[in-house]
Amino acid sequence: MEKVRKPIKGWVRVLLIIIPFLLFVGVFTMIGGMLLGLKRTGSHEALTTFQSLVLELFMLAGTFAVVAIFRRWIDRESFKSLGFGMKNFRREAETGFWLGLAMISAGFLLLVLLREINWTGINPDALSIFLSFILFIAVGFTEELLFRGYILNNLMLSMNRWVALLVSSVVFSLAHIGNAHFSVVGFTSIILAGLLLGLPYIFTKSLWSPIALHFSWNFFQGTIFGFSVSGNTEYALVTQTRSADTLLNGGAFGFEGSILAVIFLSLAIVALAIKYSRKEKRLPVVIQPVIQVIEMQTETTEES
Repeated sequence: MEKVRKPIKGWVRVLLIIIPFLLFVGVFTMIGGMLLGLKRTGSHEALTTFQSLVLELFMLAGTFAVVAIFRRWIDRESFKSLGFGMKNFRREAETGFWLGLAMISAGFLLLVLLREINWTGINPDALSIFLSFILFIAVGFTEELLFRGYILNNLMLSMNRWVALLVSSVVFSLAHIGNAHFSVVGFTSIILAGLLLGLPYIFTKSLWSPIALHFSWNFFQGTIFGFSVSGNTEYALVTQTRSADTLLNGGAFGFEGSILAVIFLSLAIVALAIKYSRKEKRLPVVIQPVIQVIEMQTETTEES
């Protein structure tokens, strides 16, 4: 009689994929670097937008390969079930896109008004904008496939989904710890970004909203408004300067190193948690007090 194979626990799968992921992505990225003639692909050396795009595409290929292998032979589930179903694709993608655009646009305008940054001009380059557009789509797919599609997905099999969301968000932030100009505020904002990116996923199991939000946040932050993106500087349409690096403007790490980003991300997390939780007619414990305060304020206003 054939022995039934016991499923591997979700958190164990997450641990098991770490080393293969590093090996696969390391090899793929090294091949990309060799094709570009780069001496080192892991340093903070300045790269052209084209070079960054090529390296990111190789990183995406490596991530896709290792996740596909694990999904087939370890998880024994379909790749599509990671979150690539087309149900509600347009609605979820639009939610992510417009949310990212709104936060970055508001942050840029507020920092200009506060004179934390100076808008110095516009540097139009259609090719660079196009390459950056593809670059940040690739970044969105790569990181969401791994951190939400695989890690968060599997952690939810082993623990409460809210705990899984927090753990995956911390792991997401730790993955950026090697970025240039990384800071405590940057670490915090990336954890919050992980929470925001993962919120739609724990309710819908769809990656389209996280991918669209990830793309929108990065593209408008870096390519359009000229901030560094997690410490990385690429081509920017808008040129900006700052008289000093402060906690308000984020310094060399970019908008993600700003207290303003922490505030915006926190507000967006509350808004999305309310949106998705109300559909289930159930709010997370940490959100319930916030809702009660809002409702009390509304009642007071109406009475007056």
